[in-house]
Amino acid sequence: MSEAKSKQFDSSSLRAYVMIAILALIWLLFHWLTGSTFLTPRNLSNLMTQMSVTGILAVGMLMLIVSGNIDLSVGSVLGLAGGVAAWALVAGYGLPVAMLMAIGICVGVGLFQGTLTAYLNIPAFIVTLGGLLAWRGVVKWLLGGNTIPISDDTFKAMGQSYIGTTAGWVLAAVAVAFVIFMAIRRAQSTKTYGLGEANYTGELLKTVLPVLAIIAFIWVMNSYEDRGVPTPVLMLVVVALLGGFITTSTTFGRYLYAIGGNADAARLSGINNKRNVLAVYAILGAVTGLAALIYSGRVGSATPDAGVLKELDAIAACVIGGASLMGGRGTIFGACLGALIMASLDNGMSLYGVRDFLQDIVKGSILVAAVGLDMFGRKQG
Repeated sequence: MSEAKSKQFDSSSLRAYVMIAILALIWLLFHWLTGSTFLTPRNLSNLMTQMSVTGILAVGMLMLIVSGNIDLSVGSVLGLAGGVAAWALVAGYGLPVAMLMAIGICVGVGLFQGTLTAYLNIPAFIVTLGGLLAWRGVVKWLLGGNTIPISDDTFKAMGQSYIGTTAGWVLAAVAVAFVIFMAIRRAQSTKTYGLGEANYTGELLKTVLPVLAIIAFIWVMNSYEDRGVPTPVLMLVVVALLGGFITTSTTFGRYLYAIGGNADAARLSGINNKRNVLAVYAILGAVTGLAALIYSGRVGSATPDAGVLKELDAIAACVIGGASLMGGRGTIFGACLGALIMASLDNGMSLYGVRDFLQDIVKGSILVAAVGLDMFGRKQG
């Protein structure tokens, strides 16, 4: 059993390193093609802001895909939540109420679609495909086909503001301390569970690259006109950390992997599949609501076509990051890395002047290739 886990860990680690190497090659290629523009602090700051919405959606989507389900409606639900928030502001309800209404309606949609999937046994693909169309229709009806501008500065700050350089370094210090703490905890766990002696040196050496990456990230973000880390990126980091904790350190997270790996075996072992699937749909709804607020704040308005194809970006990020559409496999880190790769392709091709139709062809081909490699790897295993 331990040998199988070790092989799985090694495979996941190898894939992560390969994806990081691919991302580095993409960045270097576009930096060369764009005349040394791509890797400037300004563009990297914009890139991280652009990928934040997709990254947040990918965190929730990864948890759902791991359970063996999928949601094709998150783009339409994102547009609906943004429309509801803008409508509430115009109606004079105030920002807190508008935010709660936006997140609340997303959770409600998640519970509704989760109920149809888990308790009525309607395939998730069909339920959410219907939701993709239906919720987009609701958005068009709510907004009357018009764009509603958002004038509230606090609302817009969620998508446009920065936390400042000092706060950025404080955040870096907290992140570094957390990485070191987790390394020490892993070493202690090895001894606690009788798996060997605690190898503190080895675990601390593993933190060198993450610590350097954190410092480099904050330095680059602070180098863009001393603005610091974009607020949407900070929100993505918080959501990703919470998602990572849920999937790796909670019973609920282990249940999701078990359900996705073998739903019948999970049910026979005493796991309430229906309740857990319903819960993960609600979590995705809450995450979608937050993404909607960031997206609407960033563009400064609510539009009938907001969030179009965002569901495909989120799914593609998960698959490229190593998740299996069959369920049972995937990581939050991989999903976020996949979102960064997708955003890098978008940003780099736009800077280079690649036409829209070619961008779609490239991204679609990469998605198919990622799924193909996943299937090939399963056959080899």
